[in-house]
Amino acid sequence: MKKRILGKSGLAVSAIGLGCMGLSQSYPPFPDRNESIVLIRRAIEMGENFFDTSELYAVYQNEELVGEALEPFRDQVVIATKFGWNIQGGKVLGLDSSPAAIRKAVDGSLKRLRTDHIDLYYQHRVDPKVPIEEVAETMKELKKEGKILYWGLSEASVETIRRAHAVFPVTAVQNEYSMWYRQPEQELLPVLEELGIGLVAFSPLGKGFLTGAVTKDAVFAENDIRHSIPRFNDPDNLAANQKLAQALSDFAKERELAPAQIALSWLLYQKPWIVPIPGTKKADRLQENMSAAYVELTETDRNKLNEMLAGIEIVGARYSAAQESMTNR
Repeated sequence: MKKRILGKSGLAVSAIGLGCMGLSQSYPPFPDRNESIVLIRRAIEMGENFFDTSELYAVYQNEELVGEALEPFRDQVVIATKFGWNIQGGKVLGLDSSPAAIRKAVDGSLKRLRTDHIDLYYQHRVDPKVPIEEVAETMKELKKEGKILYWGLSEASVETIRRAHAVFPVTAVQNEYSMWYRQPEQELLPVLEELGIGLVAFSPLGKGFLTGAVTKDAVFAENDIRHSIPRFNDPDNLAANQKLAQALSDFAKERELAPAQIALSWLLYQKPWIVPIPGTKKADRLQENMSAAYVELTETDRNKLNEMLAGIEIVGARYSAAQESMTNR
């Protein structure tokens, strides 16, 4: 599997990572534990080494799953997880990035992940109650103690990123980015390039939309994250956005490739320090996603794709109002 370096950090990861959240939450139905472990280990066999989870996902359960799956291969993989939540009695009560909460979180994650260090530790959401400089100082301490190797931010503003990076260099920022959501191109990508920070792109397939599997008549279960998102739960938005899915499908078909392969390859061509982390529950989709690292788009291909995207307006918000309020914008 091809490797990429996240910014100037020196952290090498597979060009395509695996987002593990959907194995436990947000995209039902969920496979049983053994099936999930087999899938994660299959990814390793195929050359993938970058696995993403969080204490938040299914409240600890996803970390436990990932920890069990990766334990026999710990020296071969890069594990990314996230902190920043006030979790009491198995319930999420809000944000908490106080030093005490971070230390409690990291010790819990280390135990669940069955490891003595976390390779990449993200603040999952910026906590407005705690100065980011204080968070960065805590990360610096955890690095000295050997509990983490690198750290990052998720859904953070460029101002927050600059402030954090000035205290303790940020390795990666995790943010949604895809053909379906290109807002990061406006401010985020230029700042990351300037500072030498990598981008880990979550939802690089538009929460499944870019695969062509989401029809205009799709209905989502209440425990499916898309049930609460205007781009998916509004029939008018869903119908209007089919123009993008169809155009991508037609482009891919002409090249005898899957839409997901084109969408992921397009992302990889944007910057050499971008690493998408699509999620999947199926081995054939895993192979399809990983193979995107080897798809070669010519300059003509890229120009055609960019012209196509420029001519299509995406309608509907990417998050519900409650979800958007948790981002640091």
